Amino acid sequence: QVQLVESGGGLVQAGGSLRLSCAASGPTFSSFAMGWYRQAPGKEREFVATITWSGGSTYYADSLKGRFTISRDNAKNTVYLQMNSLKPEDTAVYYCVAGYTNVDSGEYDYDYWGQGTQVTVSS
Repeated sequence: QVQLVESGGGLVQAGGSLRLSCAASGPTFSSFAMGWYRQAPGKEREFVATITWSGGSTYYADSLKGRFTISRDNAKNTVYLQMNSLKPEDTAVYYCVAGYTNVDSGEYDYDYWGQGTQVTVSS
């Protein structure tokens, strides 16, 4: 069983930065595509970013390109989300995801979800 534990959330002023981390347990981390979703209060969950198992390809929600960067370190079983120029509308619970899914083909079908970490951006 794979477990995902997010960290790095918190309160930040608009224009600031945060880096989220997601530590994965299990020996197959390097085989998974990884990603991030978020859910704001009263809104549906939305895709943020994803990265292939090798880290060779990354994909982002169009609205977040240029501000958010996803990366991974397979030696540390960790995926990161660097968030810059944060806006109040980025306030949400951010979830780490993992799965044997072919994100290069546009398939975002994740098997595992973390418990989420809260990000709050004040204006």
